[in-house]
Amino acid sequence: MTTTPMRIVHCVRSPIGGIFRHIRDLAMCQSEAGHDVGLVCDSNTGSAFDNRLLEELKPRLALGIARFPMQRQLTVQDLTATVSLYKHIRDLKPDILHGHGAKGGAYARLIGSVLRLRGQKAARVYCPHGGSLHYDPNRFEGRVYHTLERLLGRLTDGLIFVSDYEAAAYESKVGHTKARSRIVYNGLTPDEFTPVPVDEAAADFLYIGMLRDLKGPDLFIEALYNIRLKNGSAPKAHIVGEGPDEERYRNMVRKLGLDGAITFHGALPAREAFKLARNVVVPSRAEAMPYIILETVAAERPLIATRVGGIPEIFGRYANRLVEPGHIGKLTTAMEEALADPAKMAQQAKNLRSCLAETFSVDLMNDRITTLYQEIQGIAPTDSSTPAQADSVSAVPRAQTVLARSSNR
Repeated sequence: MTTTPMRIVHCVRSPIGGIFRHIRDLAMCQSEAGHDVGLVCDSNTGSAFDNRLLEELKPRLALGIARFPMQRQLTVQDLTATVSLYKHIRDLKPDILHGHGAKGGAYARLIGSVLRLRGQKAARVYCPHGGSLHYDPNRFEGRVYHTLERLLGRLTDGLIFVSDYEAAAYESKVGHTKARSRIVYNGLTPDEFTPVPVDEAAADFLYIGMLRDLKGPDLFIEALYNIRLKNGSAPKAHIVGEGPDEERYRNMVRKLGLDGAITFHGALPAREAFKLARNVVVPSRAEAMPYIILETVAAERPLIATRVGGIPEIFGRYANRLVEPGHIGKLTTAMEEALADPAKMAQQAKNLRSCLAETFSVDLMNDRITTLYQEIQGIAPTDSSTPAQADSVSAVPRAQTVLARSSNR
């Protein structure tokens, strides 16, 4: 199909982690397809590792990268940020304004709506990436954020969900949407499906991800402590990543006397980190469609993960291996079993990898998202076979029990 060039601007608050990986891959694919692409994001977020990735992306984007102060929570400073963002985005004259995450989605839809009132036909597209959908609808914060999502839903032309679970969460917590919508799984590049061998002096376990309670590093540390209590010595482990709670986890390691067993590394490329340990542990309390799970499976590394978000969709028929989220006893047991039978873990990793490549492809991800843009603009036929409205309705029953427990930690 001939591609009509578009001017696409992606908006996200925090250019880190899986959400930025998604944007980076998508932006590069769109740029290579002949579209003019730009990115706006927070100027206060990101380590040296994250900023280096942004600098590497900048030459690929015809509309550039612009950074403005953006707060995580709702504050009066949002008004100033919105005015600055509006002026910048207005001058870019986007055909597509694609917001990622709760804050990026709010900026994109509000600014896109003002542009439309002033004669610019900017399509407003939103992908939650979990975001406000992690909040408990029975708590005050959840009620506030889900009400805002319902209001912003009226200003939305396209919705993209990265998993069936996320579509079900939106339907359950926010409500039915009239926007054109689609479920599009995150994707990997072909070279990421090459198995990664471990170093000769590899440790037993690796945690890789953001250092915040939502991702469960505290559970990982506590499970290692439990194994030490039972066996007299703790398995060797590495923690790779950065985040707001890093110092608290370091203090936890010292308090539990695990300094000699656990090594902190900061941020590293995933495939480099995989070499450090024989087993990867992802003990998340909540997720949407985590890249680290996809990357671990594609690299054929033995994996222990929790039954949250879209992770069961990745595991498919092997979802019975997943651990109950937040259950320290079951996580400890799973890690003990991995130590006891490494051959079984290796075979499970091989089996899981074999069914991943076709579904979780970056090219497929790009094609389905870009086609949705074109449908919204009326320059591509409607993909009536994959509306997220229908998919999310069917997904609700199997996700309900998990949705009831999800909250922002």
